Amino acid sequence: MRALLLMDPTAARFVFGEQESRRLAEMLDVDLSRTETSLASIAPDVLARTELLITGWGSPTIDTAALEAMPALRAIVHWGGGVDFIAPVASKRGIAISSARDANAIPVAEFTIAMITLAAKDAFWVSRQYAAEQRAIHREEELAHTGLYNTSVGIVGASAIGSRVMEMLRSSEVQISVFDPFVSSKRAEELGATLIPDLVQLASRSRILSVHAPAVPSTRGMVSRDVLSALPDGATVINTSRGILIDQDALVDELQSGRIRAILDVTEPDVLPPGHPLYRLPNVFLTPHLAGSTGSELRRLGIATVAEVERLVAGRPFNFPITPPPQE
Repeated sequence: MRALLLMDPTAARFVFGEQESRRLAEMLDVDLSRTETSLASIAPDVLARTELLITGWGSPTIDTAALEAMPALRAIVHWGGGVDFIAPVASKRGIAISSARDANAIPVAEFTIAMITLAAKDAFWVSRQYAAEQRAIHREEELAHTGLYNTSVGIVGASAIGSRVMEMLRSSEVQISVFDPFVSSKRAEELGATLIPDLVQLASRSRILSVHAPAVPSTRGMVSRDVLSALPDGATVINTSRGILIDQDALVDELQSGRIRAILDVTEPDVLPPGHPLYRLPNVFLTPHLAGSTGSELRRLGIATVAEVERLVAGRPFNFPITPPPQE
């Protein structure tokens, strides 16, 4: 099977180790020394014969014109999560698509659980207080409101990551609620959560609100000013999904009032301009989009990709098929 690698070459070195590269070479007719980020640099006759694309971060858009140039294309295996760079028409043409979304959900869920735990204990804010005041912190008196036990955690979106977070929280004896219009009460119960039909209502009962909905046109700004206003005083918003899901101007207003706190791994844009308030507000813990797979975790994505290619070559369906979402 003739294959091409479309991805950032720097990331590819971390995703595919020696063992994964050797296995791909055994199964495919592929030049592993070439990873392309533009289809324009690939000869038309090579594109025309390509049956499989292995894609990752930095892949070019696979639009209708690209698909027309690859009439033999049978499948796309993506070692990233989202596949919004692939035109929805690909599925209609019978092209099988796989994503490592489930593999990438693992570190995001782990990161989120760590942030929920630290938020419940006020760890970030007490650390700053401790450094500023340089005195003993009387935990029983000053931190009586803290602790993970019996804390109310609201989950926005029972996605692959949101579901994994709830499953991991079940053993922590917390009160879990979830908002997701596509999830049944039975499924929420299986995840250890109570289904809340209204997002404002979910916020009003959440000491910690963690965002895990997919980034699609209908979810843009879903954590609105009304939702943020409904959060109890001292609540924490955690976002490890996408910045566009939160009304960022409304969030900044709430944070500047000092009423709530935020732990943000993503913003809109993903790299904020210099001087943005979120960089300096004392009630914000900001990280540069590192919840997803980094460092050694990237190998998990490579292993998952090789496993899907093995299934394809053997004539078996993908373990993790995915359909590209509608595009704006």
